[in-house]
Amino acid sequence: MKKIIALLFISIAIAACSDSNFNNRNPYIPNYSFSVEINTNLPLYSDLQYTGNGKLITLNGAGANGIIVFNAGSGNFRAYDASCPNQYPSSCSRLEVEGINAVCPCDDVAYSLFTGLADADVEYPMKPYRVEVNGNIIRVYN
Repeated sequence: MKKIIALLFISIAIAACSDSNFNNRNPYIPNYSFSVEINTNLPLYSDLQYTGNGKLITLNGAGANGIIVFNAGSGNFRAYDASCPNQYPSSCSRLEVEGINAVCPCDDVAYSLFTGLADADVEYPMKPYRVEVNGNIIRVYN
């Protein structure tokens, strides 16, 4: 009986584990597999060395409409898809970085680059991507 109870607790503990609650499901933005390395020592990306700076990166294959990488401070970076999360792809659906926000030109909704959340009542937040930092290299991947 003790073995069954122990097995039950172990099963519950394993079932409770997840992939760090990472959820990037959004019906407007397709899931593309990609991996991009960004060297912050290069002049093009040097702004990312400073807290509060974000950069739109449109490297081939990175995200559905490019990616936005943001320095949230203390070596903590965030990365999001550059597509407006509540719009079907169109000529105006690429987010624009404005300070610590990304703004969708289609509907003027602003999203915090710290959290990915909108300043308006919308259905989806920004689509996050995974980030690894190794020295001056930032790897963004899906």
